[in-house]
Amino acid sequence: MERALSAPGKLFVSGEYAVLWGGVARVAAVAPRTAAFVRRRADARVHVCLEEGTLKGSATPKGVRWDGAVPAGFAFVARTLDEALRAHGRQSVGFELAVAPSAVGPGGLKLGMGGSACATVLAADAVRFILEERFDTLKLALVAHALGQGGKGSGGDVAASFAGGVLRYRRYEVAGLAATSNAGGFRAALMESPAVDVWRLPSPKVALAYAFTGESASTRVLISQVEARMDEAARQAFVARSDAVGHELESGLSGGDFRAFKEAVTAQQALLQELGPTETEAMRRILAIAASYGCAGKQSGAGGGDGCILFAPNPETRAELMKGLEARGFHSMMLEVEPGLRGEAQVDLRLRAWLDAHA
Repeated sequence: MERALSAPGKLFVSGEYAVLWGGVARVAAVAPRTAAFVRRRADARVHVCLEEGTLKGSATPKGVRWDGAVPAGFAFVARTLDEALRAHGRQSVGFELAVAPSAVGPGGLKLGMGGSACATVLAADAVRFILEERFDTLKLALVAHALGQGGKGSGGDVAASFAGGVLRYRRYEVAGLAATSNAGGFRAALMESPAVDVWRLPSPKVALAYAFTGESASTRVLISQVEARMDEAARQAFVARSDAVGHELESGLSGGDFRAFKEAVTAQQALLQELGPTETEAMRRILAIAASYGCAGKQSGAGGGDGCILFAPNPETRAELMKGLEARGFHSMMLEVEPGLRGEAQVDLRLRAWLDAHA
């Protein structure tokens, strides 16, 4: 019993930070996709193969009993496997899981396109398949990813990798589910918990691109810094303004008046800068270049590094913008909206070889 699958990365279109405090985010699922391959074992052993190496343990009803300490690079996948086995709640067969590395830019730096969320979604659905379970993959992945981040993060990246397309998303409360994971009754809680508030929007009519700043950022650190500076009243005022701008931005994605859409994107970026120094010098340069080509752009995510999502009125203008960015030393990518988590007919042979080497 085996399965190949893949899931996309993500970029925030609007609603960063606001989604943490009850607001709405718009998130796009984008390439490159990440591949995974899982197969059942005859015993109860668990093997996880990543680019960093192999982690081994044994399946139990309370999670995986790992043979040693879990390295940092395995943290999200390992946590997801633990949660899936707890949702199963009884002794199970073992399995072998290989997950390809997330996309990297020049110098091997992560591009900031939701690699940990994508790996979490892939691991959750891979184990659900092996266990022949019917729990909600998205809910389980949201719980596992939140716990892997110490409770930080909105889950918007997880939702995008799972559902695909361009999404309107509101943060899903996972504290109650996390408590049942530790106390028992996790499977029933997953089944009975409310649906995730996520809606797929029409495909955008504007042309999308991404430019990497050349710097990686820590979302968890940035969130902690911003939240330390804002009380509850300030957060709710920010949410109200962000939701209003996000609505205008969402309307503009479907085409029409690009000038009005550009103003909404610029307003969203200006609003994010009121939170503190989340925009780097490289981001300012990228956004200035985009403006010089008549395009719009903003940081995607918490800021402090990673990159900017860019919007052009048509593919021809996008192509010219990308040439301009590359000429100035910025790594850029043309973006197309991707479908979400899916099974694949062909196995990534590299992943099969990883598993064969450690069977």
